[in-house]
Amino acid sequence: MKSECDNRPARKAVATHSRWRRHRNTRTPRTELGAGAARAVALGFVLLSAAFLFHILRSPVNSVSGQENVSTVKVQRADFQRVLRLTGTTEALHSLPILAPKLAGAQLGSMVITALTPAGTHVKRGDVLVEFDRQQQYKDFLDKQAAYLALVDQVAQKVAAEQAARAQDDAALKQAEDALATARLEVQKNEILSRIDAEINDEKLQEAEATLGQLRHTYALKRQAAAAGIRSLQIQQNRARQTMLYAQANARKMVIHSPMDGIVVLNNIWLNGRMGHVQEGTEVRPGVAFMRVVDTSQMDVRAKINQEDLPFLGVGQTAAVHLDAYPGLSFSGLLQQVAPLGDAGEFSKKVRTFDGIFSIQGSDPRLMPDLSAAVDVRLDSEKNALIVPVESVATGKDGPYVWLKSGMGFVKQPVRTGQENDLDIVIESGLSPGAIIRKYAGQLEGSSSAP
Repeated sequence: MKSECDNRPARKAVATHSRWRRHRNTRTPRTELGAGAARAVALGFVLLSAAFLFHILRSPVNSVSGQENVSTVKVQRADFQRVLRLTGTTEALHSLPILAPKLAGAQLGSMVITALTPAGTHVKRGDVLVEFDRQQQYKDFLDKQAAYLALVDQVAQKVAAEQAARAQDDAALKQAEDALATARLEVQKNEILSRIDAEINDEKLQEAEATLGQLRHTYALKRQAAAAGIRSLQIQQNRARQTMLYAQANARKMVIHSPMDGIVVLNNIWLNGRMGHVQEGTEVRPGVAFMRVVDTSQMDVRAKINQEDLPFLGVGQTAAVHLDAYPGLSFSGLLQQVAPLGDAGEFSKKVRTFDGIFSIQGSDPRLMPDLSAAVDVRLDSEKNALIVPVESVATGKDGPYVWLKSGMGFVKQPVRTGQENDLDIVIESGLSPGAIIRKYAGQLEGSSSAP
């Protein structure tokens, strides 16, 4: 038993050694080879990344690699025109304002629109443009008409009464004249009559003469009094007639008709604390120009001209007129006049602006007043010039340049430029027709000179 116990440590050591040998045998040469390859691949990737970064950092500053969605243009030859662009608004050569009516003898704060012709409607002379509430004016007219007709009746009655009185007075006057004639005949018999009868005849003659004289005197006074009474009533009648006609005219003024053929345009006016256009139900104060009728067959553009551009402009120059609201619509224009006096500029009082009037040649249903417009005045031209967009040319410390496509990227290419307008610029040297350049030069980094 002792010997067997003494041998346990030895057997334990042998077992441990056997397990170590089995574990060591599992690490095959193939596994060791794969680990070495992985380390080699990682090292190669690090070296490749360093080389690529070194190449980027050492690349020339005058070339830029291509990017996705880069806008480019092709250099080409075309007829170049130097154009001066002005901005303004359209206006009609002939237009008439429509004012809210001022009523004679009426004190009205405002009037209510009951019917309105919409803006943009083509109307003929005499067509109804707007109607105001005229109930009060029509009632006033009926009242004035009743008063006038009453006075007409009074005058007629007065005239009839005077005619009757005159006829009665004429009869009395005729009777007195006959009595006088008879008395005169009786006096002629006095020579053959007694003294008493002769004195009676003389008294009768004197009485007849006095009666006729009195009747003639009172007859004239009665006619004058009657004429004065009739005239007074006629004056009242005429006044009543005038007030009736005023009331009738006021009622008619509440309906406004078009003074000419044209298009209805609503003005922007002050309405209840805000600027806006009238509509049915709107209250308008008398005398306010809330509408216009314009003749669109002859239209102008009133444009603002900077004082620096005045030397390039002259009456008779042609232009192209474009409407901001309709990009595809354009007209020929002609400079008709330039205002002799200028206004202070928007940003500086020292720089003056002048109004220029350009007549529009032609017409279109979409051509309306108060539309914003651009006027391109043709100044100079050059045939078959090499042109590129203005935004394709940048300026560095060594002068103008473009970004010319080269391979997969762009290189800075110096150029010499000529005339330019708002859109294009003439290239006098540095580029050839058909070359591809970047459309927007300012989007690229780098401003060093080309080698």
